Amino acid sequence: MACVLEAPLRMSVLSEVTASSRHYVDRLFDLDPQKVLQGVIDMKNAVIGNNKQKANLIVLGAVPRLLYLLQQETSSTELRTECAVVLGSLAMGTENNVKSLLDCHIIPALLQGLLSPDLKFIEACLRCLRTIFISPVTPEDLLYTDATVISHLMALLSRSRYTQEYICQIFSHCCKGPDHQTILFNHGAVQNIAHLLVSTSYKVRMQALKCFSVLAFENPQVSMTLVNVSVDGELLPQIFVKMLQRDKPIEMQLTSAKCLTSMCRAGAIRTDDPCIVLKTLPCLVRMCSKDRLLEERVEGAETLAYLIETDVELQRMASITDHLIVMLADYFKYPSSVSAITDIKRLDHDLKHAHELRQAAFKLYASLGANDEDIRKKIIETENMMDRIVNGLSESSIKVRLAAVRCLHSLSRSVQQLRTSFQDHAVWKPLMKVLQNAPNEILVVASSTLCNLLLEFSPSKEPILESGAIELLCSLTQSENLALRVNGIWALMNMAFQAEQKIKSDILRGLSTEQLFQLLSDSDVNVLMKTLGLLRNLLSTRPHIDYIMSTHGKQIMQAVTLILEGEHNIEVKEQTLCILANIADGTTAKELIMTNDDILQKIKYYMSHSNAKLQLAAMFCISNLIWNEEEGSQERQDKLRDMGIVDILHKLSQSSDPNLCDKAKTALQQYLA
Repeated sequence: MACVLEAPLRMSVLSEVTASSRHYVDRLFDLDPQKVLQGVIDMKNAVIGNNKQKANLIVLGAVPRLLYLLQQETSSTELRTECAVVLGSLAMGTENNVKSLLDCHIIPALLQGLLSPDLKFIEACLRCLRTIFISPVTPEDLLYTDATVISHLMALLSRSRYTQEYICQIFSHCCKGPDHQTILFNHGAVQNIAHLLVSTSYKVRMQALKCFSVLAFENPQVSMTLVNVSVDGELLPQIFVKMLQRDKPIEMQLTSAKCLTSMCRAGAIRTDDPCIVLKTLPCLVRMCSKDRLLEERVEGAETLAYLIETDVELQRMASITDHLIVMLADYFKYPSSVSAITDIKRLDHDLKHAHELRQAAFKLYASLGANDEDIRKKIIETENMMDRIVNGLSESSIKVRLAAVRCLHSLSRSVQQLRTSFQDHAVWKPLMKVLQNAPNEILVVASSTLCNLLLEFSPSKEPILESGAIELLCSLTQSENLALRVNGIWALMNMAFQAEQKIKSDILRGLSTEQLFQLLSDSDVNVLMKTLGLLRNLLSTRPHIDYIMSTHGKQIMQAVTLILEGEHNIEVKEQTLCILANIADGTTAKELIMTNDDILQKIKYYMSHSNAKLQLAAMFCISNLIWNEEEGSQERQDKLRDMGIVDILHKLSQSSDPNLCDKAKTALQQYLA
């Protein structure tokens, strides 16, 4: 019988809760304005810290009524203000609450409220807007749909410290990417917010600082402007440096370090400026220490990785500051079994976010090891480092996988490590696995790493070939993603260097003639250069040249003609002439040039070109064709003499360019021998 009673009992509890909530909603419809006001105030007190009550009131339709009262001209200012406060409280509940508020078009109603002359009401609307905009479910673009909104918010900045705090917070949360940065910049964000950095209110200073950190990020225009702005006779970089000091709150130190980092990366502050070398960099290293909170360590490491990413001197400096390389190893041991965290909630939070530490550590290691061989060696010698990278490549978090691949890519630039650590840990295996099925952003970095693992001195080259890499790389050359096409062809080029004939044939078979032509007519010069590099590597050593030209000669000669006739830069034409020189070095392959008058005329044309590089490349072709010790050289010499080649050689032997002069004289000697 207990089972039968259970359902009605639950129903009665639910209807009881709903009934008590219904009472609050019903009072909003009272005809007496004073009772409505009291009802809203009582509702405000009932929902504070009570998510269940908030959800009930939303389900019972409180939101449309509150918005109606908020927008009514006949409502008293006090009532409208209290409605905004309750709506703000409802928004502080769950993400579903915010979705419900957005569905009721709360944002246009609150923005309209900002036109009121009453400051308290404006502040309540802004507070509610702030709460809604900082929710991940709110689209930032809702702030930018009406062009007048931003300029009105800028005007409201001067009204009170609350308007300053809330508006700066709205801007910093809704500024995502260059388009938003430009809108805010063009509406005078820099000038309007700069003086708030010296406000007496810590919250205002902090929100203004956060604003600048998102405005300046990867934005040279904003960064170049910031560097020249002064407040009370002090330039902004100096103000940011003061905010970096150890006696300031951690969030202030970190955010000002982010501002200075963005300005440095944009070129507004030099990398050797004392404010970067002596202030920003040491501050960010401090943030990586194990006594900092998890999010501080993550943000510190990621910002430092960005600061030093492209500058070898900063990389060297960071690597010897506070034993950073060893300190980062702790990021992988967190939280340890002897963790000092006694707060269970905090421990639970950190366990869920520990992967962010691993991601940040991989990113920073990648930046540290980008250029310097000694730093790479130190990183790899850090305890279990290669195992950690290999584990990182198969983590469930896509961000950790990407950071681990980036770290591996950075370390793969080391010839020494490719020969030792990479081989000892068979890194190529998990890397090939990553390449089988990954999003493009991971594929780009993973395929770049594979390019390095396929260099001729890398012991990994052989097993990678055996694991079906050719097919994989040929498929990458067909990608719509430019970086993947470049990496696919680049890796094949490395693979073909000094390779056996079978591998070369497999590459040509895998690519197909059609795909080869497709790559040679690619609009990107990088793809074209790497494809020519591949052809040049395929056509090296005489037996290989003769074999490949016997099977693919017609198509390759077509491709060469196509490029020499096209509108291409000097480097492309030079590389193409070098391919012809390789073909001319074959035993039987050279006949494909000698029987092609069109190609011979092109070689002759480039011998007299205004560019010395092209002249030299054309001369290599001629030298290989007329070399005396080879069968048929007399007939080839005669044909080329009849074409006027010898006359050109005589002219070039008088050239002021020593390389051209020497090459021409050497060629003429073949005629005299």
